[in-house]
Amino acid sequence: MVEPGLLGPLIGTVLIVLIGSGLCAGTETALLSVPSVRVRQLADGGGRQSRALLAIKEHIARPIAAVVVMNNIFNIVGSIAVGRVAAAAFGVGWVGVVSGVLTFLVILFGEILPKTFAERHAERVALLTALPMRGLTWLLTPVVMVFELLTRPLTRGDRGPSTNEEQIRLLAGIGRSEGVIEADEMEMVHRVFQLNDRLARDLMTPRTAVTWLPADQPIEAVRDDIISSEHSRILVADGDLDQVIGVALKHDLLTALLEGSKATVGDHARSVEAVPWVARADDLLQQFRHGRQHLAPVIDEHGGTMGVVTLEDVLEVLTGPIVDETDRRPDLRGYARARARQRTRNWTR
Repeated sequence: MVEPGLLGPLIGTVLIVLIGSGLCAGTETALLSVPSVRVRQLADGGGRQSRALLAIKEHIARPIAAVVVMNNIFNIVGSIAVGRVAAAAFGVGWVGVVSGVLTFLVILFGEILPKTFAERHAERVALLTALPMRGLTWLLTPVVMVFELLTRPLTRGDRGPSTNEEQIRLLAGIGRSEGVIEADEMEMVHRVFQLNDRLARDLMTPRTAVTWLPADQPIEAVRDDIISSEHSRILVADGDLDQVIGVALKHDLLTALLEGSKATVGDHARSVEAVPWVARADDLLQQFRHGRQHLAPVIDEHGGTMGVVTLEDVLEVLTGPIVDETDRRPDLRGYARARARQRTRNWTR
């Protein structure tokens, strides 16, 4: 015997369970799906919703715990309420059937559909639910704190970084395949990370190909070497290349020649800071920028000169080979430079 007066309350209770469970499941999925980087970008643009979402993402554990607690309240308490109303409306024998139907409806409308929708529209759903979630989190703080105390022994330790180089490389590749960024932009992203991997040894012009002038020689005595040099900056050494005292500008030396100066090459040498062969390219770039240098001798562990690295060498990590009108002879930068370029070609294929 069915009680017609209880059908309305039964349907209403089922709808409350489904709507509440669906909202909780969708909110949880959206908060976990929206990228933290995107949330920071939205927060920089202002707006209460985006700022609230950023606060949630920065401390995600408590809001997720609150929404999980609320979801279980809807599912458990709602199921009990539906069972009692169903027993009164249809009799105890039909409670199992109603429970089975309710379970199917909860799985479909309270889990699968809302989570799928929230995952596809994570940003929009997360922004819409950010402010209500902050209120819900504050309301359920005492309950959530109890669960935090119980789970603390299992959740100790620092969280790992939210992203890494490989993920950024992957995103660049996805952006290229989807047409969001150009091929050269993707290549530049990959090259930026090479700065941290390349050493001065990989970038330098080796000792055997370095042009240098003896400091004690009069400028007139090395006239031919100065004129034939293809470089605007020439190393100056005291006796041999292991005793670099500085660098001379070709412009200054040519000016001295025209003026008939009797000065030595060392009189025009400017101080230069040597770098160890293990110096990374990103550190070299900073040193060149802050020291206003364009060239540095590369020394080995014994203090001997291995070669010379320039600002152009470092920039080539980002841009690829740079050739100007003065580059008339083949590249003489050695096997180390060739290996470095080969690694670049490997990841740009």
